[in-house]
Amino acid sequence: MKNSEEMKTIEEIISTNKRLFDDSEPADGHFERFSLKLEMRCRTISSKKSIVPYLLRAAVVTLLVTLSSLWTWDHFIRSDNSRMTLGQVSPQYKEVENYYVHQVNLMENEIVNVDVANNPLQKNELLKEMKSMDSVYVSLQKELKANPNDERIINAMIEHYQTKLEVMTYIVNQLQTIRNNNHNTNENEKARL
Repeated sequence: MKNSEEMKTIEEIISTNKRLFDDSEPADGHFERFSLKLEMRCRTISSKKSIVPYLLRAAVVTLLVTLSSLWTWDHFIRSDNSRMTLGQVSPQYKEVENYYVHQVNLMENEIVNVDVANNPLQKNELLKEMKSMDSVYVSLQKELKANPNDERIINAMIEHYQTKLEVMTYIVNQLQTIRNNNHNTNENEKARL
């Protein structure tokens, strides 16, 4: 290991050789060239830093425009041409369809809102069954598209709505009966205590 006397710091070297550094001046234009180089370096650093936010903003705007275009296309422009609704057949059938759709939605809300003894599995199973009934209706819509004037298909679609509404009404009544029985049982147990 070298001792401290042998190792000179840069300050010691400069202070001992001060006269060598002070005797000559830099060449003409040195300070201007140095300032110019420093200025150029600062510009490239600042331009590299400032371009990133602009690119990021451009990417975000591009993403938002793309997503909104896809959403618009999916919800407004694209239509399922393979199916036909009752409302497309005539204004009278549109009224019938609107009535049944409204009634079915009311019953679905009842099923969702009825507490089935805190059993979400039963509720999910009921909702799955309702969705499977809808697949039958989709196939009827496709048949109606192929044969728009076929009264048998139109009647089958109306009967489908009636049947679905009857089944849903029965389910809601059963669920309310179960809920009332559970409520009465709980009240009787509280009264005994």
